[in-house]
Order: sequence, then structure tokens, then C-alpha cells
Amino acid sequence: MEEELKKSILRTGTTTIGIVCKDGVVLAADKRATLGEGIFVGHKRVDKVLPITDKISVTTAGSVSDIQLLVKLTKAELKLKLLRTKMEPSVKETASLFGMLVYENIRKFSPILGVTAFLIGGVDDKGFWLYEVGPDGSALEHKDFVSTGSGMVVAYGLLEDSYKEELSLEEGVKLAVRALSAAMQRDTPTGSGIDVVVIDKKGTRKVVEEEVRSVLVKK
Repeated sequence: MEEELKKSILRTGTTTIGIVCKDGVVLAADKRATLGEGIFVGHKRVDKVLPITDKISVTTAGSVSDIQLLVKLTKAELKLKLLRTKMEPSVKETASLFGMLVYENIRKFSPILGVTAFLIGGVDDKGFWLYEVGPDGSALEHKDFVSTGSGMVVAYGLLEDSYKEELSLEEGVKLAVRALSAAMQRDTPTGSGIDVVVIDKKGTRKVVEEEVRSVLVKK
């Protein structure tokens, strides 16, 4: 199972990025969905950064059907908790729920291995947070940055070189776009556009395409 997981992670045709900034969190991903182990482009406009609550979002990688199911289950569970307790879910609580669902999903008996990976970013009353939920169900906090998917090796090269503490949200957006652009140049399954979501004390907002393009032009 462990070896099969490792191979599946490498075949996950996408690149997703999370960056912790001094005043928020940046989540970014490409928009290409591939079939046949990444040799055919199945869709060019897939949203891979999805809202979970007004203050928490998630990047997605892996099997689309499993991703859709796990995101729906997580959102439903968090809404039920809010109705019962009148308390907003924390980012850590959301990451833990994703981890539990992924753990159960990857270990269920099925002829098809449901591989998924998520980056959860958000803000709560304790601050800004970034978590990675791996295909095995592990949930790990990241204090700086993280990347997943087939293009992560290229993205990490730029992130390691350019990340600095106390990064502003504007600088974080530019770094995420540059790292994704680099991955798109070398990783075939990564491409077809870039989505960027910013999470700060006001909540979540999607960076418009014009802003993304301006970063690529100035690069």
C-alpha cells in the first residue's frame, strides 16, 4: 500500500501551493485536469482552490470524484457543528476532519485507489494557519510554505530560494504565481491557468486573472 501511494502521489497531475504571510495565507493551484497518468488533458478550467467556509479554503489534488465527495462531507459536517454549537470551526479542526476522512477513504476496500491530497489555509480567532493533509490521512501544520502534486519539485526550488519571513500578502501572491509558472514550464500535467485565493482577517477572496497576468508579465 505504501509503495502504491508513493507512485500515485507522483502521478497526481497538478501543482498546488500554500504560503503563510504576515497578514494572511495564500493558496494557489493550476487549472488542468489530466487523464491516463497525465498523458491526456481532460479539462482546462478546473477550480482546484475551493471554499470550505467564509474564512477557510482548500487546494485539491488527486482523484476528482474522491475530492468532490470529501469536500462535500467536510462542508456538511462543519455546517452541522455550527448549527449545533453556534461556534465557527477552527482551521486545525477542519484539517483534522479532512485527515480523518482521507484516512478512511484510502483504506476502504475498492478496486480503485482513491488518492487525494489537500492544503487547508484559513484564519480563526487564534491566527492564520496552513495545513497539509497527505494521501495517507496525515495532517501537518506548515509555518512557511508547502506544495503538492507532480510539479511540486519545481515549485519548491523557487519557494526555497525566494520565501522570507514576514512576507506581505502581495508578495505572497507574486511568489505563488511565479512558483506555479515555473512548474507549468517543466511539468506537463500542470497548466491551463492559475487560481490564487487570499485569506486574511476579512475572509477569503479570489485574485482576479488580471492581477495574475500582471505578475507573469513583470516576472
